[in-house]
This record gives sequence, structure tokens and C-alpha cells, in this order.
Amino acid sequence: MELFNINRRRFLQGTTATLALSTFGARGMDLIHPAKTMRVGLIGTGWYGKSDLFRLIQVAPVEVVALCDVDKNMLADAAKLVSQRQKSGKTPKLYGDYQKMLAENEMDIVLIGTPDHWHALQMIDAVKAGANVYVQKPISVDVMEGEAMVAAARKYNKVVQVGTQRKSTPHLIEAKKKIVDAGLLGKISHVEMACDLHMRNNGNPPVQAIPDFLDYNMWTGPAPLRPYDGLPHVRWWRTFMEYGNGITGDMCVHMFDTVRWMLKLGWPKRISSTGGIYVQKEGKSNISDTQSAVFEYDELNCIWHHKTWGTANNPDYPWSFTLYGEKGTLWASTMQADFIPEGKGEKIHFDVLYEKEKYPEDLTEPTNPKIELNAAPATRLHMLNFLDAIDKQSRPVADIEEGHISTSSCILANMSMKTGRPMVYDPQKREVVGDKEATKLLARAYRDPWTHPDPKKV
Repeated sequence: MELFNINRRRFLQGTTATLALSTFGARGMDLIHPAKTMRVGLIGTGWYGKSDLFRLIQVAPVEVVALCDVDKNMLADAAKLVSQRQKSGKTPKLYGDYQKMLAENEMDIVLIGTPDHWHALQMIDAVKAGANVYVQKPISVDVMEGEAMVAAARKYNKVVQVGTQRKSTPHLIEAKKKIVDAGLLGKISHVEMACDLHMRNNGNPPVQAIPDFLDYNMWTGPAPLRPYDGLPHVRWWRTFMEYGNGITGDMCVHMFDTVRWMLKLGWPKRISSTGGIYVQKEGKSNISDTQSAVFEYDELNCIWHHKTWGTANNPDYPWSFTLYGEKGTLWASTMQADFIPEGKGEKIHFDVLYEKEKYPEDLTEPTNPKIELNAAPATRLHMLNFLDAIDKQSRPVADIEEGHISTSSCILANMSMKTGRPMVYDPQKREVVGDKEATKLLARAYRDPWTHPDPKKV
């Protein structure tokens, strides 16, 4: 039978209205949050930092009071854009040191859009300063950072939303409701997750002088100090394990987090992984170009693979997850979803929601890279959920603890690949069961003078 395409008008009414009423309350209907004007600061004014901030400006009466970045040029460009976008027209105060920004400003919300190796210290310092935090994924570069972030959020009683906005993606919410929650898949006993995008930068730029507009020492922060070989912004830093956790840490975290949300899964019982640099050996990149991982649950394996070369297993779903049930299969990505029933039955197709007409500024936003138009509605809803949780002092849909489980599971997969052994993590004891060597890998060494956060002492 032909795929059944959900009518756009019914989709908008069914998905957005249902989401707004059930998750955000009636005020979410217009996607504008009418609470008091929130004082906002942004740490990391690059591509996604600005994207998150501008989506927040679209749905809430906020005043951006401060911006922080170690790149003076990027900071100045962001300040100009913010003054044009926020209602007051004011230019925020500018900082190169986030700790000074936190000390000199009273803020209700701090957005963190820095590279992964900075997330933990900045989130912890922000909640200590009295702010609620929206932090990009993955939340940390090691497991103990994540434990400390959860501990800090709870100790200082602050709302921390993680930028895993698939949980706020309209067509995925609809697919969860109409397919998974409705029982159309039956028992789900196999999940596959994949990324076949060619997104691994692998050049050989020469070592060069650090430009005067960049504080490279502060950009590096607690990470190892690599020789400077060009601006690290956007994708170059992601190709090094010094600053993140490779494609698994960057891309699996989204899909695995979404699967856990859809299937109500907690910590995996056991995690194993293999992979390495099998094909793209010519450049400086030290992240794997090929990797597989298995996240084990009772009578369910969630299997991940990525490769940054060759063709995709399914060209329609190059970055996606697939839920296999006894009654059918659900393919899903950031762009679409398809339910395929076992035997006879109606196939159901879900399309991504765009809001180009309602938010025309999405089409003209002068950022580089350009805004992800498919992610903009999801980020707006994610921000509304964040604001609603602040109002109610409740846990948001992507609470820091959920972000920690998804992030650390991917980190543990990399640890398994490195050691050649499966990882069984005990979150109560904060150790890898029966593996003292692996337990030592749960916290990376920090570069002086930065100190690794301790979940017992935040």
C-alpha cells in the first residue's frame, strides 16, 4: 500500500497543539512564553550557541545581558546580531572569561555552546552562580564530569536542560505517540542506530601563529594543549579526542537518547564496542572513522554503527534509528519517520515540521554554517519546555541526568573500544564493575591550573 502522508494542517494541529497542552500548558499554544523577562547569558558564541540563543529569543521575553567567547571577532559579530534581534536593541556586555561574566552579572539563564571539553566546568559554575542552564550535548568528555554535573544541578536546585532536542522534535513526538505508545510495534527486541555521514575532518594544516583575536590557551582550557594549526571552530575541534568523544559521542548520543526516551530505558546493563581508523589514515584526525557498539538491556540490544566513508546502509536514513518490533518496524531520523507494519496493514509516514512562514528570520539568519531549519522548531519547543520547568521547578524533558546517561553510555562505548573489554558501569558506586583499570578512565586528567570536578564536592 502507498505510504500515508499526514496532512500538514492536521499534523501542525495534532502535534504542536498536543505537545503544547500536555507539556507546556495552554500558553505554549502560541509558542510564546509570557513569564517575566529572563536575564540571559551565552558562553560560546559560535554556530550552535547563537542558534540556541536566537530560538530562545523567538519564544520568550528575554534580555541578553552578557556574551562570552575567547574569539574576539566571533564575539563582536554575535553582539551585533543580538542587538538586532532582541527587543530592547541593547548590546550585551562582552567577556573573554566566563568566570568573570558569571561574577559580574545576575542571570536567570545561562546557555552553554562551547566545545565539549568545557561543558562540565561552565555548567557547574553557572548553577553555583544562581543560573538555570541550557547546555549543549554531549554534556561531558568523561563520566565523572557528568556525575558532577548532575550532583551540582541537584545541590543548587537549578533546572538544567540538555540540547538533545530530538525529544522536542514534532514528528518524532507524533511517531512516539501514534506508533510506539499505541503498541503498533508490539514487543521491541532489537534497535539499530547509525550515522553514515562524511563528517570527519581529516586535513593536515601546518602549525601556525596564534592570531591576536583568539585566546587559544583559554579555548583549550582543561584539555591537552595541541599545537595551533588553525581556527578550531565548527568542525575541526571535533576531529580530535582531546576535546570530545568522536562520532559516537557527537552523533550516537542524539539517537541513543531518543531511543531511551521512546522506550523508557535507563542505564544499559553492559556496553561493548569495536572500531578504529580503518580507512581515512592520511590526516591528523584521531577519532575513529569506523565503529560499532552494543548497549545491552533485558531482551533488547541497541546497536550503533558509524562510518565516515562509503555509502549509507539506507540513503533515506543516513543518520537515524530503527525500532524493530514483532508487529512492525519504525525508521526515524531528524527529517522523517516511517512505520512499516508486519504483513498487511497501513504504512504511516511522518514528515519534518518547518516553520519558515511563522519565523521568516530563520531563512535570513547570517550565521555560518546556516541554521538547521529542520531543528529550529524542535529547539523552540525545547526552550519552552526548559522555561516551563523553571516556572514549575520541575525536571525538563532533557534533564541533566538523562543527558548524563546518554552521554556517558557513549563514553563507555569508547572506553570499551580502547580497552577491548565490555563495560558494566555502576552509577551508585561510580565504578566499572570488576575493572579497576577502566574505572581509572572514568575521569580524564585536567591541564593545570584547572581542577577536575568531584561529584562529592561540587
